[in-house]
Amino acid sequence: MGKKRIIKKSGKGMDAGRKERAMSRVTKRHLEKGILHIEATFNNTKAILTDEKGNAVVSSSAGALGFSGARKSTPYAAAKVGEFLGEKGMMIGLKEATVIIRGVGAGRESVLRSFSGKGIQIKSIKDVTPVPHNGPRPPKPRRI
Repeated sequence: MGKKRIIKKSGKGMDAGRKERAMSRVTKRHLEKGILHIEATFNNTKAILTDEKGNAVVSSSAGALGFSGARKSTPYAAAKVGEFLGEKGMMIGLKEATVIIRGVGAGRESVLRSFSGKGIQIKSIKDVTPVPHNGPRPPKPRRI
């Protein structure tokens, strides 16, 4: 029959190995000012640090840091994403950033708080969450 294989699922938190590997990749660019794009959905929190023209320099997400399932959408996971981008921003010499937030997820504010906690000055915050003017047609009323 053989031994039974037991696969342990790890989803307790951030994977330290993934963070170390991502931190080891050093970009050669040097930035003084940048734009932080935050996309907070109900399932994940993504953040991209770009230069002033919009060219991506560093990006991260809760899933990329090792969070899985329902833990990806938590404010804690979003804070870790902000911390990671703040550290990478400091490594490339970032001093001030403009923030553009999109989405209505739980991690919108915690990314911003942990990012600014690394010593990077926030110049302005803009919310560009798409809002439908009318949206799709509503369902028919129920007949009872």
